Amino acid sequence: MIRIRILRDTGTLLSKDRMKQIQEIFKYNFPYLEGYSDKIPSLIIDPITNQYCSILFVAEGAMSRVDGFALLIYYPQENVCFLDFIATREGLKGRGVGSALYESISEYCKSLSVKGIYLEVQPDTPELTPNPEELKLAKLRIQFYEQHGVRIINNPAYSTPTGNPPSTAYLLYDGLGISNTLSADDAKNTIQLIFKTRFAKSVTPEYTQHVIESFQEDPIPFHPFRYVKSISSKQIKLSKSQSISSMVCVFTAKHEIHHIKERGYFEKPVRVDTIREVIDSVGGISIVSPREYEEKWILAVHEKRFVHYLRTVCTTLKEKRPIYPDTFPIRRPDNHPKLLPVQAGYYCLDSGTPLYPNAYKAARSAVNAVLTCADEILSGKKLTYAVCRPPGHHAGRRFYGGFCYFNNAAIAAHYLSLEGRVVIIDIDYHHGNGTQDIFYHRSDVLTISIHGHPDYSYPYFSGYESETGEAEGLHHNYNFPLAPKTDEMKYLKTFGKVISIIKNYNPDVIVLSLGFDILKGDPTGLFLLSPGIYEEIASQLNTLKRPILVVQEGGYNVRGIRNGLTSFLKGFLTQ
Repeated sequence: MIRIRILRDTGTLLSKDRMKQIQEIFKYNFPYLEGYSDKIPSLIIDPITNQYCSILFVAEGAMSRVDGFALLIYYPQENVCFLDFIATREGLKGRGVGSALYESISEYCKSLSVKGIYLEVQPDTPELTPNPEELKLAKLRIQFYEQHGVRIINNPAYSTPTGNPPSTAYLLYDGLGISNTLSADDAKNTIQLIFKTRFAKSVTPEYTQHVIESFQEDPIPFHPFRYVKSISSKQIKLSKSQSISSMVCVFTAKHEIHHIKERGYFEKPVRVDTIREVIDSVGGISIVSPREYEEKWILAVHEKRFVHYLRTVCTTLKEKRPIYPDTFPIRRPDNHPKLLPVQAGYYCLDSGTPLYPNAYKAARSAVNAVLTCADEILSGKKLTYAVCRPPGHHAGRRFYGGFCYFNNAAIAAHYLSLEGRVVIIDIDYHHGNGTQDIFYHRSDVLTISIHGHPDYSYPYFSGYESETGEAEGLHHNYNFPLAPKTDEMKYLKTFGKVISIIKNYNPDVIVLSLGFDILKGDPTGLFLLSPGIYEEIASQLNTLKRPILVVQEGGYNVRGIRNGLTSFLKGFLTQ
């Protein structure tokens, strides 16, 4: 997991250690700016001298290790931001750290209601970047920003080589999804301010005037996207014989009320918004509103005292006083401390899943969505999709964690098991430890999980191949842990084994815990898979010729969600 925080001081031992790591990352990524890293501490504690406010974002991995940073400049006089630097630790490119940082920056800027974010990158043309290695990196950087909706401003004057030695750059702009246009006056005022403050020592007055006068068109023109395409260009084209009338999608009705706005908390409403965009772009998929269901279906898989605890705490919390567990029993004793906030460590498996006033309501709504899909399956639908938020597969009989409170997939599987044989396949990057816990002693539901090896990946303490079930559940639980950097060939070979197990079990219904965090670039995963993997997964599931209830779990890179779901639906709907 990655946590994003803002470093506001350099006085404590911990902040000094973070700053030292940031400076090491800076020197590795920007060796030509020798000495600038020494200025970073003063930038965040002395905004008056520099005439602007600097915000330092830090991406932390395990054991307080700094995996990346971003330095953002805020100009309150123009209400705009300039992204000065963004970089990751050596060996972590493509692991989602940069995306996590940029998404946190976007969210921060939106909270300030800024007009937009400006930034510079090395040009991606041989004329302006003749060095082949630098050109390759320039293309990757522009592709990265385009994937986040950032546009290159079409202004050759800005790219004129300047300085000694001469350097050149493109100017980019991010309207933060609020505006796709940029006025000439706003651009001129902002650029003049950036040149005057941030680049005062490297930009001459003549060059500044040259650039300012070059902005003639209003609004400012942008280059077309070079490396990404819009969703509409990826619409799924169905064959004449293909019908999607049998597919039903149910969205969690109240997911927006569960919005934890702390930086670094990846389980955000935008995940569902992105899924809705893809579903709408396909067209023809039935959208069904979730129905209300009794709590007894939750109590069928979760311990009563645990459910009572979540309901009681969430309904008595104040809006800005969440509960984060900080003390965990090594073993689970029968005795409970009297104070409800302290009990959080008894029920929660990590320190990153807070209890907020609306967490219980949102979790109940997600259960309603998945049970609605289950009833649609029982009524004859062949494919249903419960877009659950919050997700659920880390929630066990009497514990929550990993952004999960109630186990949506397990609740649906139990509900369907009353009518026939059920198998749960979990393809989220992280082991479905909660699902395993619920069915570990049961033989009426077969559980299978393909996930990142617990030696390296959350939740760490479960998901080993040797965990095969106990008592009646013996040999009814399969784990397929895969090493970091797993590629398509290795993954699909393993998935082929899963298909064989399911065929032998011969279930009546399949419940699929779907995560998009197996894709390269997700901030929480370590696989090297491309979106096309989902088309093959869907195609292989189709060969089983069984009704499938898809339950949304993880996936925290918006681009990965969009491309992965597009591929997944293509595999199901174009057979």
